[in-house]
Amino acid sequence: MQPSVQTLVTALPQLQPEDPGVRLLLFGVRQTGGNGLHDASTAHAFLVAFGKGFRRPLLLLRTLMHEMSGMATGPVQIAPWCCPRMTASEAALVNALGKVRTNPQAAALLLADLIGVRDATGLLPTAHALAQSFADLALPLEP
Repeated sequence: MQPSVQTLVTALPQLQPEDPGVRLLLFGVRQTGGNGLHDASTAHAFLVAFGKGFRRPLLLLRTLMHEMSGMATGPVQIAPWCCPRMTASEAALVNALGKVRTNPQAAALLLADLIGVRDATGLLPTAHALAQSFADLALPLEP
């Protein structure tokens, strides 16, 4: 591989899944992470995807992002919104949210690794509620 291609693969090791729920979640994470908790693009995307029920997943995403930023011991790497690949941090978050409803212990380990702490069980209620809100509105997070 060429050096620039290898650098890209190292920085963005995984392709985004085809799942529309995961793609919407990644868009929201990237926009919120880059533009702040009250990013209008995220609110608009959630409104279009979820209709009048958009407020619950939007509020839960904002809450999770706020909680993660407060607990993280270092930066959580995110890619630009248009990037078709995921950072390792984004992949860990997607995997954690995909597992939190069925295997909360595994999700807690993934979240702890993501934010660099020993115990991330404090994030589980919000992560579970966010994953459940996507499922309730017909876009379950299936990475």
